[in-house]
Amino acid sequence: MTKTILLVEDEAALVESLSTEFEFENYQVLVARDGLSAVQIFSERSTEIDIIILDWMLPKLDGLGVLRRIRNASNVPVIMLTARDYSGDKVAGLLGGADDYVTKPFDTEELLARIQVALRHQVAEEPQQIFAIDDLTLDTQRRQVKRGDHNIQLTQREYNLLKALFDDVGKTFTRDELLDVVWGVDFDGEPNIVDVYIRYLRNKIDSFPDKPKLIHTTRGIGYALLLNE
Repeated sequence: MTKTILLVEDEAALVESLSTEFEFENYQVLVARDGLSAVQIFSERSTEIDIIILDWMLPKLDGLGVLRRIRNASNVPVIMLTARDYSGDKVAGLLGGADDYVTKPFDTEELLARIQVALRHQVAEEPQQIFAIDDLTLDTQRRQVKRGDHNIQLTQREYNLLKALFDDVGKTFTRDELLDVVWGVDFDGEPNIVDVYIRYLRNKIDSFPDKPKLIHTTRGIGYALLLNE
């Protein structure tokens, strides 16, 4: 089945070259040349879009602003592009909900590989299951996560990580186990990426002062979703 990419980029030459490459790889390509157009296209065609390639520097609304608006409604994978090799941008993008980050200039083959990885790890449609521990719930059909009455917006990676913890509540998952399940056995990055994403999850799920902490570091070897340490 053909996948659809929303390419959000204002540089005409890059739009042309990437669109050609994506179409050659059998992707359907939608193009937005500014941030507001990107938000409009996504609002109208979100059910068609499988992944977004999002430039940081855009007219009318920058990439981070686009990302925040999209994350209010969807967990669609987002790969951000930027011409600035500045770690603060990467942190801001990831905290804002991006799934990956590529610095210009980049190799198109690398970008295509990152797209394939993001799509491979996108959770497929599945029969409805509702997981719950205390007042934290995850609805797989709606892809909805709630803490009590609060909707919690997660990135694709954060969602997959929480789903892995929910699949065996109380089990201590090592970093390597979570890497295999969430990032895939072919992931060649640093294992501490798990710690980074656990921190992101805790900031969203365990940040309510009147509610118990649910994501725990267990015996210093891994992570578990449980009500009591």
